[in-house]
Parts: sequence; C-alpha cells; structure tokens
Amino acid sequence: MAAPTGSHDRFLLWIDAVGGYWITMSDEVVIGQPTADVDVPILGDISERHARICRDGEGYLIEALRPVHVNGQPVKGRTTLCDRAMIRLGDRVELRFRRPHALSTTARLEFASGHRTQPSSDAVLLMAETCVLGPSGHSHVVCHKWPHEVVLFRRHGELYCRTQGTMEIDGVPARQRGLITRDSHIQGDRFSFSLEAI
Repeated sequence: MAAPTGSHDRFLLWIDAVGGYWITMSDEVVIGQPTADVDVPILGDISERHARICRDGEGYLIEALRPVHVNGQPVKGRTTLCDRAMIRLGDRVELRFRRPHALSTTARLEFASGHRTQPSSDAVLLMAETCVLGPSGHSHVVCHKWPHEVVLFRRHGELYCRTQGTMEIDGVPARQRGLITRDSHIQGDRFSFSLEAI
C-alpha cells in the first residue's frame, strides 16, 4: 500500500537557482487531490484518488482509478509507462513521464499543463535507489551550472549524499559522502540544496 501523508518516504528537495522537487521513495504512489491518503497531491480538476503508479522491477505501470489517458489512449486497468509517455488525468492535468538515466530506475513526472503539487514543486521524482543531480542531460534533475554530479542514494533505510571532493552537510565537513536527513542542507563547490520533510 502507498505510504500515507507525512511519511518519511516523502520530502521536498530545494535546489538553489534550479527549483523545487517533490520526492517520493515508495514503490507505489497514488496521485490525486490533496488529501490524507494521497502520495502526490496535485491541485487540479481530478479525483481524490485518480491514478496509481507502481515501480515493478525495472519498469513502471500506471493504474487508472479514474479516467486516465497515456499517449492519447484510454487506460483500462493498468498499462506500462515508457520514457516520454504523456499522461492525462481527467480532462486537463497533463504529466510527462521521464526515465532520463539508463542506469537508474528513478523516474521523473514533469508538469506538461500548468498544474502543480501542493505544496508547489517543479516536478515529481519517483526515487528508487539513486537520484542524480548534475549538469548532464541524463541527470534526474539537470543543474546546468554545477561542476559535477551529486547523487542521493538509499542504504539500509537511510538517505546519503555523495559527490567528488568535499561538501558540508548541516555545516559539518564531509569528504565524498555522508548521511543526510529530511531536513538537511548540503553545500559544496558551486552547489547548494536543502531537504524539507513533508
């Protein structure tokens, strides 16, 4: 079952000079209106529980709980999501599904319509084991001015950060990697970002 609101499996990622990202680490997420049992709350003309996205092994499936179209085709039950698939929830809420990094199962939901999560974010990251932030077009979040990649990764139920060289995690110097929390601030050579628990 999807993680309830307030779960440690969700947080906001605020990247200086780049934007804000809603991150959920559950294998199964429910998208719908902002309510207590929705993992990705979107302000728009959709149902309280409109669709469910499941990470299944190396891929993703979307299940229609209310009217859903993928690439213009109505979804009856479940269908596979491929990179660049266009998802329409109801009549107007449109999302683009992306799998930018070939070696990571993490996916990104981009807002193709003017809708946003509540609280507002620029995109939703469905984080598997790793989330790559950096200057490459294959990064989950593209940070054009960063000198190199920063990787968030999960290990034994904890969240870590790694990068080249040194960084500071909550004001404490760390070399190459370190444990972070859902309220950490990370700063390094020409990069800075913060996590915020939801």
